[in-house]
Amino acid sequence: QVQLVESGGGLVQAGGSLRLSCAASGRTFSTYAMGWFRQAPGKEREFVAAISWSTGSTNYADSVKGRFTISRDTAKNTVYLQMNSLRPEDTAVYYCAAEPMITARAMANSRGNGMDHWGKGTLVTVSL
Repeated sequence: QVQLVESGGGLVQAGGSLRLSCAASGRTFSTYAMGWFRQAPGKEREFVAAISWSTGSTNYADSVKGRFTISRDTAKNTVYLQMNSLRPEDTAVYYCAAEPMITARAMANSRGNGMDHWGKGTLVTVSL
């Protein structure tokens, strides 16, 4: 059974940085895409970033390009989201997702629909 556990959220001032982690267990993830989605209060879930576990290829939402970086540590079965130059509009609950047999681009296009595995989320709050 796949388990995804997010950590690293918190309160930060605008312009600051945070690094989110997603510890994955329960499966060999070599065929998986892993990604981050977020949902702000009163808004729909949106894609943030994704990475192919095997190739390391990445895909980003336009709103975070140049500010966020997704990476993975295959030895630790962990995916990271380094978030720099944070803005108040980045405030949301951030969820880790995993799906087998898809690319990072496909995960981005899915908007999270049909993803098999989700973490419980970690809250990121960016203040002015």
